[in-house]
Amino acid sequence: MSRVRLIIKGLSYSQTQTGSYALVLGEEQGNRTLPIIIGVFEAQSIAIGLEKNIQPARPLTHDLFIDFARKFKISFKEVIIHSLKEGVFHASLVCQSEEGKEEVLDIRPSDAVAIATRFDCPVYTYLSILDKAGVVLDQDNSKEIGESRVEIESKTESSEKLKFSLEDLFAELDQAVENEDYEKAARIRDEISKRGNK
Repeated sequence: MSRVRLIIKGLSYSQTQTGSYALVLGEEQGNRTLPIIIGVFEAQSIAIGLEKNIQPARPLTHDLFIDFARKFKISFKEVIIHSLKEGVFHASLVCQSEEGKEEVLDIRPSDAVAIATRFDCPVYTYLSILDKAGVVLDQDNSKEIGESRVEIESKTESSEKLKFSLEDLFAELDQAVENEDYEKAARIRDEISKRGNK
């Protein structure tokens, strides 16, 4: 079967499921995207994996998994989102031991992507999956999602943040990370990025 490499286009609030997020994966060479509904914890973990300068005070589950693999000299070769059954995506994580023995593990796509961001592991799907579930985002949606960006912000929080100076926001970011409030940290980081791009 023909495979297609995917890249992370972004994370945004799910328009269809309250309290969930959409992980948007796009063709590396193409304009189709694969939106996958994921939970808040997984969205936070992926956001932290993408944002290398946010270091949690203690390791998250996915960080622990990576540390464990490195200690025992296990490497991750690739992630494959291989099927879509009753609206649910299924994935595999291909691992390799130091001796070269390969194992394939069943894994949720959200966990697989969270691990892939930490291990620089490629993510693939099959052309048949993209043909079945891929969507082409119009320009407005693309702007909304933004490259590698997490949209976790309400209008109220946005207006409150405008009262803070950049120095205050950096202090708030440090405090949020220390308190392990990664959702708040992601919102503050986005506000800092927005101001930096003005």
